[in-house]
Amino acid sequence: MNTKLWVVDKDVENKNSYPQIEEAAVLLRQKEVIAFPTETVYGLGADATSDEAVAKIFEAKGRPNDNPLIVHIAKLEQLNHLVSAVSPVAQQLIKHFWPGPLTLVLPKKDGVSEKVTAGLETVAVRMPDHPVALALIAQANVSVAAPSANRSGRPSPTLASHVYEDLNGKIAGIVDGGATGVGVESTVLDCTSDIPTILRPGGVTKEQLEEVIGQVMIDPGLENETEKPKSPGMKYTHYAPKAPLTVVEGTRSYIQQLAKEKQAEGLKVGVLTTEENHSFYQADAVLSCGKRSEPATVAAKLYEALRAFDAAGVDVIYSESFPKEGIGIAIMNRLIKAAGHQIIVE
Repeated sequence: MNTKLWVVDKDVENKNSYPQIEEAAVLLRQKEVIAFPTETVYGLGADATSDEAVAKIFEAKGRPNDNPLIVHIAKLEQLNHLVSAVSPVAQQLIKHFWPGPLTLVLPKKDGVSEKVTAGLETVAVRMPDHPVALALIAQANVSVAAPSANRSGRPSPTLASHVYEDLNGKIAGIVDGGATGVGVESTVLDCTSDIPTILRPGGVTKEQLEEVIGQVMIDPGLENETEKPKSPGMKYTHYAPKAPLTVVEGTRSYIQQLAKEKQAEGLKVGVLTTEENHSFYQADAVLSCGKRSEPATVAAKLYEALRAFDAAGVDVIYSESFPKEGIGIAIMNRLIKAAGHQIIVE
């Protein structure tokens, strides 16, 4: 398959008349799969009402069929075609956080493809906060199911070049709208439980949600790999670089010691750190994913750094750990997934 590449300036006026967006929208209507930028990561989109179209997402990604997808919309009217009820709590959240990196799990209507919901009675929906994504979805005039636009298990793409690296020849096209902003995927919140429950931590923190609606729980299933997943990212190893990654809960000196031991065995070692600690380490590849003092910068650069270890050709990677508060919960969730739950505590 010939994968088309369209470059779109996200600041351009009147995107709806942009020929690149129109061409991509036509292909979406024709049941093809198109990658596009959102404010979190690049998404891999297809018509959410078409089994044929959605099947192409799973095929391109090599994604397990029991992993549900998030449906992206551009207008609130589209929500009415997807869900059977929107609770007062969900309405508050929509008013406060949409468009933005918050996905709501709501009771579904029959029109949604079973392949999107993985047989569940609910559907996950969000409105992305990215002008190119909104213009594309509006122009296609379909609700768009879209997981991250990477091969399953790989780090999510924050640049169009990451999508091209993973999916060139496997999808109809890539809309290049530049670098994404948040860097980790949306928060997924189940609004069908008595207490709204975070199924995947992400760009909207637990603290931000609780400021608006009061008590919010974190699903214990986040740590349980055997359950049928209610949300993307709850099961399977995700976000992983090619070399095995271990998250270390310990001092810089301890991480340096681990790196030296592996180098003594003749292995090339990578260390994932932050700007504050970068000069401390001696390893074959020392990469910073942002400032420890500004966790949002770590979220924004995390996947890019994980992919950079592939280019560096390391054999093993050690990563610093981060406080599990605010966006740090999402950062650690992704790192632990990428490490396949390999954690060393000093």
